[in-house]
Amino acid sequence: MAEKFDLIVIGGGPGGYVAAIRAAQLGLKTACVDNFVGKDGKASPGGTCLNVGCIPSKALLDSSKHFHHLQHDYAAHGISVKGAAMDVPTMIGRKDEVVKKLTGGVAQLFKANMITFYHGTGRLGAERSVSVTPGEGGDTVELQADNVILASGSVPIMIPNVEFDGEYIVDNVGALDFAQVPKTLGVIGAGVIGLELGSVWKRLGAEVVLLEALPDFLAMADREIAKHAEREFRKQGLDIRLATKVMSAGVKSAKGGKKKVEVTIENADGETKLSFDRLLVSVGRKAHTENLLAEDAGVRLTERGQIDVDEYSRTSAPGVWAVGDCVRGPMLAHKASEEGIAVAELIAGKPAHIHFDTVPWVVYTDPEIAWVGKTEAELKEAGVEFHSGTFPFAINGRALTGGQGPGLVKMLADAESDAILGVHIFGPNASELIAECVVAMEFQGSSEDLARIVHAHPTLSEAVHEAALHVDRRAIHRGN
Repeated sequence: MAEKFDLIVIGGGPGGYVAAIRAAQLGLKTACVDNFVGKDGKASPGGTCLNVGCIPSKALLDSSKHFHHLQHDYAAHGISVKGAAMDVPTMIGRKDEVVKKLTGGVAQLFKANMITFYHGTGRLGAERSVSVTPGEGGDTVELQADNVILASGSVPIMIPNVEFDGEYIVDNVGALDFAQVPKTLGVIGAGVIGLELGSVWKRLGAEVVLLEALPDFLAMADREIAKHAEREFRKQGLDIRLATKVMSAGVKSAKGGKKKVEVTIENADGETKLSFDRLLVSVGRKAHTENLLAEDAGVRLTERGQIDVDEYSRTSAPGVWAVGDCVRGPMLAHKASEEGIAVAELIAGKPAHIHFDTVPWVVYTDPEIAWVGKTEAELKEAGVEFHSGTFPFAINGRALTGGQGPGLVKMLADAESDAILGVHIFGPNASELIAECVVAMEFQGSSEDLARIVHAHPTLSEAVHEAALHVDRRAIHRGN
């Protein structure tokens, strides 16, 4: 007889493992099914985020940033360093240790909360039955639950005529484990992943070319912020080519037995061939539903291949829910986690709701980019009257003392009510600064509210304060 649970979660990423923990806290007999395998060949819960996404990429971004500052910025502080070198295997090893510590932490949290963990591929059948097929070839286990949460995540999108091989032509996973710094690195897609991983290897010495099919840089971001960011990244040496379509790419033999990646591109100048040592494909991600649903599962998919859910994350099958990258909304780890918590609480009979308008976005470049709410273009398109306030980090005392001048804070507020409609930041610690703005928006705060809050001096947060003041054209440390 199949073992029975109150809740089975399929997927151990930020949406799945968090949902399982919250459900267990609420007294539900909970199981989590996940098939990720770590470098040591053992189960590694945490999903793409902890294993091959958010966490390892931030580890490399941090290491490469230290190396870059050592080479280019410390002299201004009177610090002289000669002969600095990057040991790539050591850097990769540090990244792996961080991943191992965090994924091991998830496993310990499962034990502490008495969550039954199954390592294998979960497949949903009729009436909330779940079959688990172990990756190591063991017997399939049959489970049954009152409720099931699908948290299967997403997978990279591949493009036609690009011969992906996992060594020379890689996705984000391969770009986290280069054995050495490539002399030249091509990146298809100048979105979040392309910018972050492109930045890592550029700081370490690679010549990086970003090939973006769209005519606008960071099309999802506010245009003013995107223009500032593009200008700064070009200054850093990233070769950003917009409105450039990749027609084909493949590995070719070069002189001396070495291999090169030959890429054919098309833009306003016509068709051109480029050659790189490595090529990263980062054109986006899609919902991962392959082998997830049996024919009689009763779960409907959208035209885009995502799991169709309502505003409470319920699917078309009774008692089956879905969260994270496999459903509508932004593919963000923190969005998945909050959805997972909300669904666990709904299952336990508690009220829960997520306000998607206040989910923050972050790009972990240097400087960072972060935003929440609407862009200026979105407000204009919707016919919303608004006021805008900005403040540059170039005249913020804390930014200047830290040598972090580039960037600005931009705040958009309703012209009549003064409610904050959007905040966009390009600058140091933007990922942390945006939190204050998220809280203000979540509680329907106004720019006046932020303008009247005392901010410590000197801090980067004063730039947010001054941008709020500038909405009403009364900023102190800039012209109005």
